Amino acid sequence: MNDLSGPGMPPPGCPAHNGGRPAPDAATRIPLYGPEFAARPQEYYEAMRAYGPAAPVELAPGVEATLVTDYAAALQVLQNPDVFTRDSRRWRALEDGTIPPDSPVLGMMGYRPNVLFTDGAEHLRLRQTIADSLSRIDAYRVGRHVERVSAYLADQFKHKGTVDLLNDYAKPLTFLVFNELFGASAEVGDRLIRGFTGIFDGVDAEAANQELAESLLQLVAQKRARPGDDITSWMLEHPAKLTDEEMLHQITILMGAGIEPERNLIANGLLLILSDERYFGGLYGGGLLVEDAINEVLWNSPPIANYATHFPVQDTDLAGVKLPAFSPVLISFAGANTDPALSASRQMLSKRAHLAWGAGPHACPVKDSASLVATTAIERLLNEIPDVELAVPADQLEWRPGVFHRALSTLPARFTPAQRQAAAAGATPAGRTSESGQAGNRAERKGWWSSFLTWWRA
Repeated sequence: MNDLSGPGMPPPGCPAHNGGRPAPDAATRIPLYGPEFAARPQEYYEAMRAYGPAAPVELAPGVEATLVTDYAAALQVLQNPDVFTRDSRRWRALEDGTIPPDSPVLGMMGYRPNVLFTDGAEHLRLRQTIADSLSRIDAYRVGRHVERVSAYLADQFKHKGTVDLLNDYAKPLTFLVFNELFGASAEVGDRLIRGFTGIFDGVDAEAANQELAESLLQLVAQKRARPGDDITSWMLEHPAKLTDEEMLHQITILMGAGIEPERNLIANGLLLILSDERYFGGLYGGGLLVEDAINEVLWNSPPIANYATHFPVQDTDLAGVKLPAFSPVLISFAGANTDPALSASRQMLSKRAHLAWGAGPHACPVKDSASLVATTAIERLLNEIPDVELAVPADQLEWRPGVFHRALSTLPARFTPAQRQAAAAGATPAGRTSESGQAGNRAERKGWWSSFLTWWRA
């Protein structure tokens, strides 16, 4: 085990400060908020394993939980809905007022009437509507749209020579792809982006929530009046006959649970490719494929690192760890995927053996499309800008604090500007490229979705 006693390491009371043995006070909780955990999460997971398959943690000040880091134990929780409920209205500490109403974790853990927080027959009804609708997605259509969006975004920055691959590429790309899949009009799409951006970035969350709700209801109304070839219309056509209110909450979770992880999957994949010579240049000439990089990220650095909140319906023993009834139990997808028990055989397992997509009745229903979007987005970027490289060393990049995600703050890169490449080849830059700076400014002023639609139709 690494020396975890210095700055930025797990706090006193963690097993790492007791020779790798469980701390004398097994109730000592390990805080998972702040920059220390964000910077070196795997060292925390390693330390937690001294507690057994799950460890007592603090998700935010005053918010106690248990985090499962053992692969087999994680499957036991994920695949047993009769023992572990997802309905956070049964969270005992929240019911009795122990959890403050303004706790930062409630946005992810507080109850919402959507498929994520339901069990039994209601979960099956909502899940079937979603799964049946998502099954109609055409992979070729998705791939072509990602290619168009990638070309559009590259057009905004490839003349500059520098780019933030997270905020200028992965982030807007996921918004633009999801707007297409859900059939958003220009106006609705711009409002959806503003709403979700405000929520994700924590900027005036109340106003962002209101704009998001209004824009989604507007989208549903448009699709009831004029159905199209999109997920929203397919869900409305489903025999389950979801109400407008139910549609609002299901689309919110589908888009919210897709956009944030997808952009982080793309960014984390780009980071691996641009920093590891097995993938990009170096002595090996970049022998591994983008698909291999995505798979490695899903195993080692999944964009949703810790989530899938469950509540035991009675006092439960999880492989020797006592779980009080109706206390939150979270799955560490990152910790379980790197469980030492898997180390000898992990690379021999199926690519789908990792838990980044979850497991059991709440497993991600759209993992194939998510992988396709990430793979295509990275491949297209590397084709558009073949000499792209990190602008700072990988170990100097900053990770966003947060319990639930594994997300970079920025991913700065540099490359030869398009004009310079064209000049070196004795060619004149294409008109679209020479205007890319103006196009980028227009997109910021007008809205990314409406600007993209204008660009594409032209």
